[in-house]
Amino acid sequence: MSAFLRSAVAVVSDYRATLGETPVWCQRTQSLLWVDIPNQRLLRYWPQKQTFQQRELPFLTSAALLTEKQDTFLLVTQNGLALYDYPAENITFLCEYPGVKGTRPNEAAIAPDGSVWFGTMDLQEDETIGGWYRYETGDDAPALMMDNVGTPNTLAWFEGKVWFADSMKKRFYSGNARKINPLKLSCFSSGDKTPDGSTLTEDGILLTACWGNGCLLRQQINQGELITLDTVKLPVTQPSCCTFGGEDMSQLFITSARTGLENPQEIEGALLQVQTATRGKEQSRFKL
Repeated sequence: MSAFLRSAVAVVSDYRATLGETPVWCQRTQSLLWVDIPNQRLLRYWPQKQTFQQRELPFLTSAALLTEKQDTFLLVTQNGLALYDYPAENITFLCEYPGVKGTRPNEAAIAPDGSVWFGTMDLQEDETIGGWYRYETGDDAPALMMDNVGTPNTLAWFEGKVWFADSMKKRFYSGNARKINPLKLSCFSSGDKTPDGSTLTEDGILLTACWGNGCLLRQQINQGELITLDTVKLPVTQPSCCTFGGEDMSQLFITSARTGLENPQEIEGALLQVQTATRGKEQSRFKL
């Protein structure tokens, strides 16, 4: 077992996602939210109560993010950005989807300033027709920050910079934390690993689920540099994203996917949970 882990990796529930993505921990309700993108499902898990719920959504959704209002979540969908009242199951749209034809939303997160950032990608995962967008309450539409994107993944803010990745190009980038400027980016190769979703420890270690590589990549962010430490093996082939949660933010939750696997093992597509030797930070909330 890696020194980073303090327990065995456990499987949460018997649900197996085709493409599990974007785990988000809600500290107020001590619950985890994530989505199964192609099956249009919102999933939720309360570890203390061992309770699992799933909701069908009427459109493709890549993320359900926290807002200032408890149990009202921001949905990033192929129809646009919307507020979802979880108890009432009501959906109210804020704006239309800005991506070009033939794309869908992918990575999404709330920035420290309360805006939402999200990426779009080619449905066929072949062309670089995706983009990175930013939206805050009061905007008429999401603002395009960067185009010619392949598969947008990873959104993490640290040391006054934003860190993100393009899985298709196997690269990490860092830039201005308020708005991506494509002309002023630092670029870092991920080598033979395909970076998917990431999370940060409180001391600036970037943990990235590596699609198809069956591992987490651990890298230290230090004064603008990205220093590779090691990898942590996982029992799934296609880990897709990870986030910290639990009362003291030391539990790591990892989503995974079954899509594209010819003979998937039973565990593929499961949500994983493991105790770590470090902690993460609370999620930012969308300003209403």
